[in-house]
Amino acid sequence: MASMATTPFTSPLPTKLTQPSSPSHQSTLFHGLRVRSTNTPKQPTISMSLTTPPPPYDLTSFKFSPIKESIVSREMTRRYMTDMITYADTDVVVVGAGCAGLSCAYELSKNPNVSVAIVEQSVSPGGGAWLGGQLFSAMVVRKPAHRFLDELEIPYDEQEDYVVIKHAALFTSTIMSRLLARPNVKLFNAVAAEDLVVKEGRVGGVVTNWALVSMNHDSQSCMDPNVMEAKVVVSSCGHDGPFGATGVKRLKGIGMIDSLPGMKALDMNAAEDAIVRLTREVVPGMIVTGMEVAEIDGAPRMGPTFGAMMISGQKAAHLALKALGQPNAIDGTFSETESLQPQLVLAAAESAETADA
Repeated sequence: MASMATTPFTSPLPTKLTQPSSPSHQSTLFHGLRVRSTNTPKQPTISMSLTTPPPPYDLTSFKFSPIKESIVSREMTRRYMTDMITYADTDVVVVGAGCAGLSCAYELSKNPNVSVAIVEQSVSPGGGAWLGGQLFSAMVVRKPAHRFLDELEIPYDEQEDYVVIKHAALFTSTIMSRLLARPNVKLFNAVAAEDLVVKEGRVGGVVTNWALVSMNHDSQSCMDPNVMEAKVVVSSCGHDGPFGATGVKRLKGIGMIDSLPGMKALDMNAAEDAIVRLTREVVPGMIVTGMEVAEIDGAPRMGPTFGAMMISGQKAAHLALKALGQPNAIDGTFSETESLQPQLVLAAAESAETADA
């Protein structure tokens, strides 16, 4: 058995993984570099004058500032409707905000020129990544996918061939907080993708509805959906289930793919490699990632190990960037513009060969 790390639940980045200080640095590997924030606040000027700090809360007589109820309603409604207008036609729609979908959207969001809409049927995004297997807390990630955790600065207990995050929610909450803070991303949760937009043999968006409406079509009448057009759709709906594998099942239903063999029995070692390798654009305009890949290719299930979800999501992002004509790690064009886009790196790849589509 591998020995425990000297300091439990810590993961200091090696020197070679540290973001270079020079923007002109050229890297030939896809190691996970720390992401330089695109909205780093300006450092305040140090003043020599002493200021009086605000008084602490008086919890014995605390009082909030006044507000009208209508203001609360208007603030929420105006902002959400503005988002719906903005993302009615977008660059990439990611369907499913599980581990693969969040990793994909996170990688895409590093490019400020790409707008990303995430559609998630659940009120709570994250899919199965809030817990490990059988409702246990710990999340196991096989190496070298731990480099993605290094990039996110998530602590872990390091073993010889894998690492363990003490609670899966630490990964999910961290990546969501980083992702949703970026200005080119919007998460539409409690929204279901009911269908695909298909024009001349190419997927061109998704058909959306409130998730609760989608679940009650049989009990009501005339609850028509809405539409989000996109240059690329990434389907990360997970394995088969009530809302699982909906993207590839719809492709099969409309005849855009011939067969859907379904996920095979568990084999962790075969499954994770296969999921990353088979992540691809399955039909024009639609990339499939995560466990939905297993449904379309008959790959084994992997059980409670999560590295393939993260790296499959990253690969899907770079495939989407390639389709958009943006710098990406699939064809290596990111290296030509690294001084402009220093964050466009694939965290867990050793070389260009491992990122081949």
